[in-house]
Amino acid sequence: MEPTRIASREDWLAARKALLAEEKALTRARDEISRKRRALPWVRIDKPYVFHGPQGRETLAELFAGRSQLIIYHFMLAPGWEHGCPSCSFLADTIDGTLVHLAARDVTFAAVSRAPLAEIRRFQQRMGWRFTWVSSHGSDFNYDFGVSFTPQQTAGGTTPYNYGELPFPAEELPGTSVFARDDAGAVYHTYSSYGRGGDLQLTAYNYLDLVPKGRDEDGLAFTMSWVRHHDRYDSGPALDPAATYQPPKRAESCCGPAEAKVDAQTFA
Repeated sequence: MEPTRIASREDWLAARKALLAEEKALTRARDEISRKRRALPWVRIDKPYVFHGPQGRETLAELFAGRSQLIIYHFMLAPGWEHGCPSCSFLADTIDGTLVHLAARDVTFAAVSRAPLAEIRRFQQRMGWRFTWVSSHGSDFNYDFGVSFTPQQTAGGTTPYNYGELPFPAEELPGTSVFARDDAGAVYHTYSSYGRGGDLQLTAYNYLDLVPKGRDEDGLAFTMSWVRHHDRYDSGPALDPAATYQPPKRAESCCGPAEAKVDAQTFA
């Protein structure tokens, strides 16, 4: 790796202070966006969603575990997939250490996938994660919250996602949804984020943004093609810069669904 430019300490300090002004402006802008996010109206949830988890059948209200706020990560794991999405797993690796801190601020976290619970548990045990992860198998939850899609929804070659359309068909996509519960026990949907809206939750990306090479993804056809499950970095195939996005294979199949061209701007 070669330096982009060599400067004296004085010149570096002047450039750093100029950038600091922009960083502070970004921080203030992010604070204002966060304030507006919290001020969004709420939508009452009246549909009786039921999930399957280690504790048995649980309603959406029961997932709150006695707290008033609930964050759900929509983890890409469809019925029959041989493993969970590597990019979702990249995010999931950061979750366990935050749980005690979220609980201290009246927040419960849970992941939800459409795969049956036995398939979720098998992959969760392999990864060593402890966070609550439940199955929405057999319910409309994933479809209603815009992260699972029927063949009819994708028949035209696009997917209705992130309040718009993606230019390729997909069975599953990621997202985060937030819910609140009032003193009477009613549950409300307060926020959902999709695509690159999840960047702030990707701790490793925030560290990579600090270093000279950054994310180092510009030459990749699919920007996250370098990401592996944390137990596969030494045993996975060599990185192919031309590789396009391909969902996980079906456990009973030798081949996954058709590849789709995806880059960072697809999810912007």
